Amino acid sequence: MDLDAVADELYGLPPGDFTAARDERAKAARAAGDRKLADRIRRLRRPALAAWAGNLLVREQPDEARRLLQLGEALRQAHRDMDGEQLRELSERQHQITFALARQAGRLAARAGHRISDGTRQEIQDTLHAVLADPRTAEQWAAGRMTKPLSAPAGFPASSGQPAPSADLPRPAPSTAGGAADREEEHARRRDFHQRLGRARQHAADTQREAHEQESELAAAEQEQSRAEEDQQQAEQRITHLTRQLQEADHEQRQAREDARKTRDHARAADRALREARRRARDAAVHARELAEHTRDREREKGQG
Repeated sequence: MDLDAVADELYGLPPGDFTAARDERAKAARAAGDRKLADRIRRLRRPALAAWAGNLLVREQPDEARRLLQLGEALRQAHRDMDGEQLRELSERQHQITFALARQAGRLAARAGHRISDGTRQEIQDTLHAVLADPRTAEQWAAGRMTKPLSAPAGFPASSGQPAPSADLPRPAPSTAGGAADREEEHARRRDFHQRLGRARQHAADTQREAHEQESELAAAEQEQSRAEEDQQQAEQRITHLTRQLQEADHEQRQAREDARKTRDHARAADRALREARRRARDAAVHARELAEHTRDREREKGQG
């Protein structure tokens, strides 16, 4: 047993089956003497419905997942190259593909017994935009083990399918032969664009750092929750065990009472039989004496005659 194999199994299960299966695998690892693996398995989090549906899409539609990853690479390259025309074209495809894949994930989830709401479907689509924006997120999503829906980082091409605003892209150089003034104006626009781009990237980095800090806090809280859940489970198992013992003791008590009643009835019957036997013995003794006396009397009478 290893963590990857267990994670692949667990994140392929419906959300309702996740926790029980995770706890069972952790218990098996602990029974095998691998406490470290057991703790790592215990820290695996049950996926939200939107994340589970996205994982299902990766597992059930690998070709479509590859298309999305390829589109993400092309979009990120166009963003780095500041290729406005390419960005507009790819952004249009981005909206179409993420919308179609979100619907497909909804159908797969319904087929697996979980109908999803429009809000959950939008969370799936937002996650797909995040996959397009960030290669590390894409790698995590492609593994099919997401636990929660995501949002695309700030500064990436708009997810609405509309072309990015022209102010966010460098404008083409003027075609006039006007010379220095126009070139200076163009340089100023480019400097302004790069400054705004730098601020946007810094803001995105700050936001990402804050997100990482929040994720760390969330991981600590989830670990604490996991320990509390384990304690609760052990307490519930103890209650179940004690309840079973109480039921067995109650049954034994009722059986003992019944056995005692039967013993008393048997003792009373034996006592009655004993008294009756003694009475009959006394009657037999009296009868024997009377018979003996009668026999002696008759013999005396014969002797005298």
